[in-house]
Amino acid sequence: MPYKSAKKIAGVQYAIRNIVQKAKELEEKGQQILYLNIGDPLQYDFTTPPAMIEAAYQSMIQGKSNAYAPSYGEKEASKCVLNDEKSKGKSNLFIDDIILTTGASEGIELAMTALFNPGENILVPSPGYPLYTAVASKLEIGKNHYNLNTSNWELDIEDISSKINDKTRAIVIINPNNPTGKIYSKETLTALTEVAEKHQLIIFSDEIYDRLTFKKEIIYPANLTTKVPVISFNGLAKSYLVPGWRVGWLSCSNSNLCPEYLAAIKKLADARLCSPSPQQFAIKPALEGDQDHIQETLSKLKRRRDLCVERLNSIEGMTVIEPDGAFYLMAQYNLPDGMTDEQFVLKLLASTGVLVVHGSGFGMDPLAGCFRLVYLPDETTLKAALDKIQSFCATI
Repeated sequence: MPYKSAKKIAGVQYAIRNIVQKAKELEEKGQQILYLNIGDPLQYDFTTPPAMIEAAYQSMIQGKSNAYAPSYGEKEASKCVLNDEKSKGKSNLFIDDIILTTGASEGIELAMTALFNPGENILVPSPGYPLYTAVASKLEIGKNHYNLNTSNWELDIEDISSKINDKTRAIVIINPNNPTGKIYSKETLTALTEVAEKHQLIIFSDEIYDRLTFKKEIIYPANLTTKVPVISFNGLAKSYLVPGWRVGWLSCSNSNLCPEYLAAIKKLADARLCSPSPQQFAIKPALEGDQDHIQETLSKLKRRRDLCVERLNSIEGMTVIEPDGAFYLMAQYNLPDGMTDEQFVLKLLASTGVLVVHGSGFGMDPLAGCFRLVYLPDETTLKAALDKIQSFCATI
């Protein structure tokens, strides 16, 4: 065949969506599927704050947002993001350090593309969000996995240090973590910044779930160091319930340490023109407006988290560490000898119609028996799914 794809695309995997095809095939045959695989609140009983919809709509009606936006974002929206970031204690951050992006995902891709040369590598958490490894494959750079501590999903500084080599350029942290919901301690984040300083690494800090926390306070690495560039990624998708709008941003703290690198990110941002303009006009009412919906969201999520943790921990051979934030949990089950986590998940799907995501889709050992469950659905749906998981585990 003369029309072949690039070899590097073979390494691009996104298990969260890849596994849906199997569910759709069963659904077409008449099987009911309970989708606990994807972190989209709008697929469940959550709704977008009306003021945000109205702001985006009015920007179009009034002709404010129908032309190209500035490459780095509408001025007022960028100022709102800066003020919000500074309210979190990020003092060494300025308006020129903010770039509005098409979702946090585009920010991640811009930051990685501007930094890495083929043959270099990035430290990514295991388990961790698979976008980072997908982009790494596209850029033909190494995916250098470091392990989270499986006893509490905390950062393992010793393991991180052992994985660094002379080709390592950056380290990713996701806080709260996807897929575990873990919030990292100040102690380990401080140690992380020290490791980054020692090895001259850039920190990529994925903070998209930082408002969806139950009791622990988020510590931002940008507040712990002036000696390491910290690229933070965030957006409206999760906390403000608009994942389909693709409203995100990146911020570069301590940009005085990396002016050439930030200029390279902006060059890429120029080349793609701009992120969608109408949705940028929702940033101000989101960040500066009524925040009641966040508490309502957290109230629902806490009940659903507690239900899932209690029920799954009651299953013989299964353990779950209570998540601190976001809307995911990572369960671990004692699999039969030789069974992989993906085989377990596909068998669970075929037998019960419950769709979760195997831990190896997040970089874990396929034999570790882990899977991610999304606890966004209503409690009736969750109870039905948990009943099916419990019955299934009793048969294998």
